Amino acid sequence: MDIAVLILNWNGKELLKQFLPSVVKYSEQAALYVIDNDSTDGSVSFLKQHYPEIKIIKHAENLGYAGGYNQALKRIPENISVLLNSDVEVTENWLKPFLSIFEKFENVAAIQPKILDYRRKDYFEYAGAAGGFIDKFGYPYCRGRIFESLEKDVGQYDQEIPVFWASGACLVIRTEIFNKYGGLDEDFFAHQEEIDLCWRLHNKGYTIKFTPKSKVYHVGGATLQQLNPKKTFFNYRNSLYMLLKNLPIKDLYIILFARMILDGVAAVKFLFEGKLNHISAIFKAHLSFYRNFSVMKRKRKVLENSEKYYNATSVVYAHFIKRKSKFDQI
Repeated sequence: MDIAVLILNWNGKELLKQFLPSVVKYSEQAALYVIDNDSTDGSVSFLKQHYPEIKIIKHAENLGYAGGYNQALKRIPENISVLLNSDVEVTENWLKPFLSIFEKFENVAAIQPKILDYRRKDYFEYAGAAGGFIDKFGYPYCRGRIFESLEKDVGQYDQEIPVFWASGACLVIRTEIFNKYGGLDEDFFAHQEEIDLCWRLHNKGYTIKFTPKSKVYHVGGATLQQLNPKKTFFNYRNSLYMLLKNLPIKDLYIILFARMILDGVAAVKFLFEGKLNHISAIFKAHLSFYRNFSVMKRKRKVLENSEKYYNATSVVYAHFIKRKSKFDQI
């Protein structure tokens, strides 16, 4: 079974300098690729000079996370693809557990490793932690991360289990399945497109897994900082896109309506915090959703297994009202 590690890069030469050494050192059985989204910081020259063994797929423009990977995965021969952020430090033998799972379970389409914080290495990291889930209103959360609350890793989630979504910071997926089901939705541009892809794969009957046997350290926020209004825009808009595309029709409109109300509550919270740019981002996210409603609705496919899409609780209620901050309390 062939495996490729693909790192998407846009003006990230300094990140490549910092994190490529661990990838090269511990990925000896993999083909290594850097996908360059038309960088202007000398990234490509740096790679050619210092890492001639790494294959470069260069795009003529910045295609975003989704477009950058979609075009690249159409061009590679390896049957397993690791979509790895450029700000991730990998560890010894990190690829072996993925290959073992794929060989053992034909129905597993994608896998995620344990993702820990590069700066606090005994804590889970925001983007994925120990596997992703989604609540009944479409809010994503993780084992080890509820909204901004991060847990310390003390082995509490060291079980290999099915999860709802695998993090785009380190998404390991069968290349054929990725391409067959349309890859990442390029209309998302950035944020939550991996959750949308995993949801579509669930709707086709596939399984997504988390394995604690592979461990990586993620810096996080390197592309768009957590408190960046642009990130707020993408998160709110893309979450609505995802609901429209994947919810069973009997739940669709009532949950969309509930989400609109909850987004309004979030805007009020931002108001009291003085984060006016984030209120504007939510408003723009909703306008963009309305403009593209018909486009997204046409993307709905036959939802073969759509009934099992969520945890029936509300993570918003559990976290902000009941003050629960750990996954096993939800």
